[in-house]
Amino acid sequence: MKIFMFIRAFSLIVLLAVAGTAQASLEIVITGGIDSGRPIAVVPFTFKGANLPTQRLDEVIAADLMRSGKFSPLPAIKMPQRPQSAGQIDYAAWQREGVEAIVVGQITEVGVDRYTVSFELVDVLKGGTNASRQSLNAGILTGSTAHILDSREATITGSQFRQYAHRISDIVYEKLTGERGAFLTKIAYVLVNRNAEFAHKLVVADYDGYNEQVLLRSKEPLMSPSWSPDGTKLAYVTFEKRQSQIYIQDIYTGRRTMLSSFPGINGAPVWSPDGKKLALVLSKDGNTEIYTMDVVSKALTRVTNHRAIDTEPSWSPDGKELLFSSERGGNPQLYSVNLLTNQTRRLTFEGEMNLAGSYTPDGGSVVMVNRTRGQYQIAKMDRQSRFLQVLTRTSLDESPSVAPNGSMIIYSTMHGSTQVLALVSMDGRFKARLPAVEGQVKSPAWSPFL
Repeated sequence: MKIFMFIRAFSLIVLLAVAGTAQASLEIVITGGIDSGRPIAVVPFTFKGANLPTQRLDEVIAADLMRSGKFSPLPAIKMPQRPQSAGQIDYAAWQREGVEAIVVGQITEVGVDRYTVSFELVDVLKGGTNASRQSLNAGILTGSTAHILDSREATITGSQFRQYAHRISDIVYEKLTGERGAFLTKIAYVLVNRNAEFAHKLVVADYDGYNEQVLLRSKEPLMSPSWSPDGTKLAYVTFEKRQSQIYIQDIYTGRRTMLSSFPGINGAPVWSPDGKKLALVLSKDGNTEIYTMDVVSKALTRVTNHRAIDTEPSWSPDGKELLFSSERGGNPQLYSVNLLTNQTRRLTFEGEMNLAGSYTPDGGSVVMVNRTRGQYQIAKMDRQSRFLQVLTRTSLDESPSVAPNGSMIIYSTMHGSTQVLALVSMDGRFKARLPAVEGQVKSPAWSPFL
């Protein structure tokens, strides 16, 4: 099992450049941690018009906030009222339900497939205090608006409802946590269906599995997609012509560019934070080592030089270090190398082995696959204290990828006999599963902010 888990990083992909679209094949199933979030309410938006939209904004927003692991939206059936605006809110009633903040809004049909959406994010505690201080001034009810944390209005089309709902979720998340939301991001993953003619697909979808787009189809295995920092390209590996090759593909135009086709292994491409280089694994000089390559000139720089297998590179947020997996200490562990001094040091010691490491966006922690007592699970290690926290308790967890705001981790795991994607919050409290309608799902990669 040890050799299988470590060497599978070199099981490179073969792709055919066939683009297409499909309906969402992932459906998020919450498996734990809902009640641990902050209580919030997303009131169903009122609608004025003749043609009712098919997409419910409030449902998308509530689902987003719940999946972040930080909020526990109140079910609609338990809401004490259905206000359309902050001025209609009975703050005492919502306080009795324990709700801290409310999202209220309206949708107005203004033309053919044109809708104006307005919403307010309201602090319930501040609102209750403000309501008691309101007074009449020249016949007009006056009071502070400090309880209205945000209010916006936009005109959109029917096809933009889901995207705008994610935008509202981002605003709410940032206002209430102080951190940028990541609901408008995407994920890339590999979908495998052995019964299909092209059994392997490289897929891009919204973070929640909707708006799925098949970028590549192949009769051979696919794995290891890596996002460019601007979110417009994916790097990947193919076995075309019976030889591993690294390609870059533009997500929007479909244009492919071959980057590496050396004899032997060409694998594990990962973009640098500035988008100018890729870290990759090559065996062209005999052993499996880490290199960096300039994307434009294709100039190579060898980073590691050791008789052990070095693989799975990952950049530090400042681009000055690479994290990688190596057997140089016996069992696979995580090491870092300073790209300026070439100084290498071991980072992990706890457990039987540690693989597939990556830094959190703030650089303060390392997320990895940790094996302890034969179980492969997602873990997080604080870089200063070296404290290792195991975040998952599922089966054969691998390929962790961190959301660009550092709030969640998406990874591949086993559910029964099927490989699926799963989500876990960075504190380990909230968990969800993303099974596909058909086939196995693996090798997830979370996009940068878009």
